[in-house]
Amino acid sequence: MLGNYLIGLREGLEASLVVTILVAYLVKSDRRHLLPRIWGGVALAILVSLGFGALLTYGPRGLTFQAQEAIGGTLSIVAVAFVTWMIFWMARAARSLSGELRGQIDRAADGGRWSLVIVAMLAVGREGLETALFLWAATQTATGAHTVSTVPAWQPITGALLGLATAVLLGYLLYRGAVKINLAKFFTWTGAFLIVVAAGVLGYGFHDLQEAGILPGLNNLAFDVSGTIDEGSWYGAVLKGVFNFSPQTTVLQATVWTVYLVVTMTFFLRGVRRRGRPQASTAVASRDKQPA
Repeated sequence: MLGNYLIGLREGLEASLVVTILVAYLVKSDRRHLLPRIWGGVALAILVSLGFGALLTYGPRGLTFQAQEAIGGTLSIVAVAFVTWMIFWMARAARSLSGELRGQIDRAADGGRWSLVIVAMLAVGREGLETALFLWAATQTATGAHTVSTVPAWQPITGALLGLATAVLLGYLLYRGAVKINLAKFFTWTGAFLIVVAAGVLGYGFHDLQEAGILPGLNNLAFDVSGTIDEGSWYGAVLKGVFNFSPQTTVLQATVWTVYLVVTMTFFLRGVRRRGRPQASTAVASRDKQPA
């Protein structure tokens, strides 16, 4: 539940920031009459995201077990690819996001009637589709779609909805100026946590492909701690729901989890340090230029 809450919070806050920038720029540029087009695009993006989520949830039903596992494993890997790209893109583009959106608004406002609707729909819809795909993959992993699971199906969904609701509230408060958040630190911490969550989703995706018979090694276990860790206990539920931990983990699943986590986290933290150095250097330079 905590993992899905943070997914909903981070993705929802990104979408909320986009909407906040769009609305605030139109208001400050005295173009309030164009606001309904923005809200129309946001509504379309939400509908498309909900439809995509429903397709992911109900589409594979009626297929064979192997086909469902193959689809689930493939989509889990795709979801991890998208969320990894999103984490690194947001870390790089956060500072220039506002300027890019304002430029798109100016061009769309001078265009046709549907231009602003399309801009808003694409800006928010991208976040919505990524959220739907990754939440579906994380929920499938946490609840164990075809196995006995100790995590109720409503918990991941509730966590995601609470995260989205919190993001909408924060977006509104940011727009009203009632709260200020260090977005750099926020996206750094949540990005690092999502990498851990994504590692579990990726490992489980490969496990699904093993169960589908596409990849070998289903019975080649790296460890089996099912006799030690009770999945029905509170800590078992936390490990499953947050980190997608499985007491019976195959060698391939453990290898994929470890390689992804180490490599992705290393590059992510290096990028964070690299972006922090110019600020420190600029601060020192400006201090040295001050007269004694």
